[in-house]
Amino acid sequence: MRPRLILLVLLLGLNVQASQLPLMVKDISLMLRAGYSSNAVMKELAIRHFADSIDIEKENTLRAAGASDELIDALKSGKYLLSPKQAAQAREKIDYLAKRRAQQVEASRNADTLYQSQSESTTRRVAAHTTPTGNAIQQLVKGDLIQLHYNDLTRVDDDALESKKLIALYFSAHWCGPCRKFTPQLVDYYNRVAAQHPEFEIIFVSLDKSQFAFETYMREANMPWPAIDYQKLVGKDAIRKYAGEGIPCLVVVDQNGAVVSDSFVNKKYVGPQKVLSDLDAIFAGKMTPQVAALH
Repeated sequence: MRPRLILLVLLLGLNVQASQLPLMVKDISLMLRAGYSSNAVMKELAIRHFADSIDIEKENTLRAAGASDELIDALKSGKYLLSPKQAAQAREKIDYLAKRRAQQVEASRNADTLYQSQSESTTRRVAAHTTPTGNAIQQLVKGDLIQLHYNDLTRVDDDALESKKLIALYFSAHWCGPCRKFTPQLVDYYNRVAAQHPEFEIIFVSLDKSQFAFETYMREANMPWPAIDYQKLVGKDAIRKYAGEGIPCLVVVDQNGAVVSDSFVNKKYVGPQKVLSDLDAIFAGKMTPQVAALH
């Protein structure tokens, strides 16, 4: 879910809570400026009550917003006023929700900045990497790969990737429902083609939020391919540059690090099935990796 959509959902939740709270002068002023009549405001006050005080400044604020004499008199008389204890509790909750809203906005702003950074990075795909031996991806993950072996996670020999000409980077996470739906399909595909095409490999790049979730995902899916050790994911910016804006994301690169097939085409999500179709065409000799990269 994108950061701004997350923010909208969170703020809607906070607004629902706020709509059950007693009204303050600023709330009444906003309602009047939004087109509520004084009578409509008084009906709302009869339900939600009033948790504020009226002084000259606040009275002028309400009159400037269009409050009638009847509404002002009702507020001054204490007709809708909560008890001091109830008013204090209401103000405490209002302050709490205001802080929560500010925190959510700040968190979303930070997430949006990260999201924009990732979006920009997808336009700068790694075109090529030159290495003296092996391939580009091997150099980027050297010493950091693990694999499931009899339900235990063991280290992968660095030389295992040296002869690989096509490597699929699988960006996925256990918390992602569509990922958990697609992963069994990818496992079946890998088990079908890996033995016949030793030049091909998949590497799991986790977007999970904990070591436990990472390991649980690998075991539940019975992933037969290697993964970057969760503890080594920090600093793997060169790998993350291949990631799209959403998951599940499957990206196939050649031995030079050039993208052959991607779940995103011109920033549009086409899904990992498109990548599997391209791989089938390459393995069948119907398409070269260079041609696939143009799709």
